[in-house]
Amino acid sequence: MLRAVFLLALVYSASGFVPISFRPQTPTTAARSMLTVTMSPDTGANLNSSSDDDEVDFILSSTELDSAPVVEIDSSPPAPFAHAEKLVAVREKYRLSATDTGSPEFQVASMTERILYLTSHLQQNPKDFSTRRGLVALVNKRRRLLNYLFTEDVDRYQSLVKSLGIRHKAPGRVQSRAEKYAKFNSKKKS
Repeated sequence: MLRAVFLLALVYSASGFVPISFRPQTPTTAARSMLTVTMSPDTGANLNSSSDDDEVDFILSSTELDSAPVVEIDSSPPAPFAHAEKLVAVREKYRLSATDTGSPEFQVASMTERILYLTSHLQQNPKDFSTRRGLVALVNKRRRLLNYLFTEDVDRYQSLVKSLGIRHKAPGRVQSRAEKYAKFNSKKKS
């Protein structure tokens, strides 16, 4: 079964923009040509003038190309692509060995990069509540990993927090009940 696909485009001619349509050939004539281009009649042109017959229509003339305004194109990559590149770089930097994917440093560095990306996303999309929920969960998970790293090795914890620029309050020592309530008056008023 042959499907006909039609494309519509606008071509700039001497009298302005003219619509053209592209139609694929039947299978028997496909070997000769891939597309047939048909131009709709130019309604704005003066058909009685003999000078139009001698004139050749170009898509754009060379003078129009020279006088065309220069459009600045943003050459920066899209945000998700830039995030993926940064994530790979951060993971390479904080990896302890070639096969490391589970060390606290590796995980915290990856989470920090994702948190930065999600924060910038939420600044642009403040009503994205599902992303906000995921961000809060990610921050809490990173906090728990940092607490674990603090209990295991304080030097590694401090170097990681300093290199990533994270504000994290180190967990304090858990007080016993007597220490916690020692500052209150133990005598009951009657």
